[in-house]
Amino acid sequence: MTMIIEITAEAAGRIKEMLAAEDDPNQFLRVAVKGGGCTGLSYGMGFDSSKADQDIEEEINGITVVVDHESAKVLKGTVIDFKQNMMGGGFTIDNPNAIASCGCGSSFKTATNEGTPEEC
Repeated sequence: MTMIIEITAEAAGRIKEMLAAEDDPNQFLRVAVKGGGCTGLSYGMGFDSSKADQDIEEEINGITVVVDHESAKVLKGTVIDFKQNMMGGGFTIDNPNAIASCGCGSSFKTATNEGTPEEC
């Protein structure tokens, strides 16, 4: 079975640290795509503890990751990484399905789903 997303070792380490700081040990990482952003679609990543019947659950680098069915279509092949630099650090998302993204890097569009653009 092909994974929907890949999480690098660096990103997995940071996510595990963040999960350990949470009060609820039953939380997992939810990755999603929603309409919005200046290019039409934007990424969502956060901790959650409730799942829907259509959610897809994967175990990636020791992390339970949940993606809703619609987001999975747009996220297939996406790599989540964590980059550290002099200004701190942050997660980066490399989505091979994105045909355009905005300057802020959190908004994108695909060939099949452009979403509804908003101002950045």
